[in-house]
Amino acid sequence: MTHSEKRLYLIKELLSELPQYRNMEIPDNTEEQKRLLRSLMNIRSPRPIGKDFLKVQDEYLSAEVEEKGITNSDVLPASPVNHKLILWRGDITTLKADAIVNAANSALRGCFVPCHSCVDNIIHSVSGIQLRLACDELMTEQGHDEPTGRAKITPAFNLPCRYVLHTVGPIVHGQLTKQHCRQLADCYRSCLELAAGNGLKSIAFCCISTGEYHFPQKKAAEIAVQTVSEFLQTDTQIEKVIFNVFKQEDFDIYKSILYV
Repeated sequence: MTHSEKRLYLIKELLSELPQYRNMEIPDNTEEQKRLLRSLMNIRSPRPIGKDFLKVQDEYLSAEVEEKGITNSDVLPASPVNHKLILWRGDITTLKADAIVNAANSALRGCFVPCHSCVDNIIHSVSGIQLRLACDELMTEQGHDEPTGRAKITPAFNLPCRYVLHTVGPIVHGQLTKQHCRQLADCYRSCLELAAGNGLKSIAFCCISTGEYHFPQKKAAEIAVQTVSEFLQTDTQIEKVIFNVFKQEDFDIYKSILYV
């Protein structure tokens, strides 16, 4: 199958699971097809699927990542403040590192809103449906939602990193409190402990809680850098921590902290 044929195959297979959409007309436009495929992956509940589908999906998603271009964290320049800290602006799903951090919700099964712009949705869309299945297995075994400030680890599947660390950040309604700040610090600490405990050497953090959860960006960056720096003072396992940002505003905030 060509790359386009693989995309059509995946769309048809996912549509066949939904009786109300089985006769849906598939758009001819490539970008519309990609959006439809992502939407179908986003809304799919965590249930088994055949090996043939997964084989084609993995080939397709891996090619998509390659086309976007992979950034190797080993070549990123370090901060003059701390040689273990790196600031990088880019798409976290294209970063090659031991682990990337996903800002998850408490259900920890990914975002079910079709093509939502949150990092949780984007990471699951690029990784493939196995990521939701792996998260579902962990959460079913746990038997309750993930507490704020805690973290879980899963394989990364079709992402260029090896693992994904899923953490639940605090939701800020109204005024920022000391509890919010403690919980955000717990997110960074939990991920670092999990990474170190699993023998990982590099980890990339997204801007936890600053999007849909409305944590003030500058304060979040200060907590992130302080918590990571304190952890690295005693840890001997982790060699590199990347602060990944997507917006220019966040880049400027982290730059003011890491390049003084």
